[in-house]
Amino acid sequence: MSIRIDRVVTRGGDAGQTSLGDGSRVAKDSARIEAMGCLDELNAVVGLVRSHVPAESKDAAQLAQLQNWLFDMGADLCQPEGPKAQKASRLSGEIVLELELWVEQLRQTQAPLTSFVLPGGTQAAAWAHLARTQTRTTERRVVALAQQEVLNPELLKCLNRLSDYFFVLARHFNQDGKTDLVWTPAAQRPAV
Repeated sequence: MSIRIDRVVTRGGDAGQTSLGDGSRVAKDSARIEAMGCLDELNAVVGLVRSHVPAESKDAAQLAQLQNWLFDMGADLCQPEGPKAQKASRLSGEIVLELELWVEQLRQTQAPLTSFVLPGGTQAAAWAHLARTQTRTTERRVVALAQQEVLNPELLKCLNRLSDYFFVLARHFNQDGKTDLVWTPAAQRPAV
């Protein structure tokens, strides 16, 4: 499939509405557009994570794949159920299985967790933690939409696994957990 974008400025959204994949118009603050916007923000954060890893690495290849999957998720979300939905592109369960594989591959080399991990460490790890939290925000928005409309159940499964992936990826960037910043409970912290 070839995509051609002839214009960026369309003026179609000047009154606060936008078009969905089926041609219907909705308010830009609708639950569906909010969920799609969160996906877009997440994809931008993944791009930032990707900019902090070697371009030819396995990590960069996985992050590039994730960015494409996020677009696939947006394509799924922009097509509401209805008469035109049969032509809609839907996310498959294969992505969830692939993410689970990636999580386990990364986790196998990591130091055991002995406390909660604080977001931070290397720049790549900090961005991966931000991607994890943005994934959770996106997940909450998709759940809100799913309470109003029928959605592909694979979307929520994928987002749930994706936050797990970013958690173990952040630990990977912190020397497989050896340089994680960990939470020290208040009773055990020295005064500063």
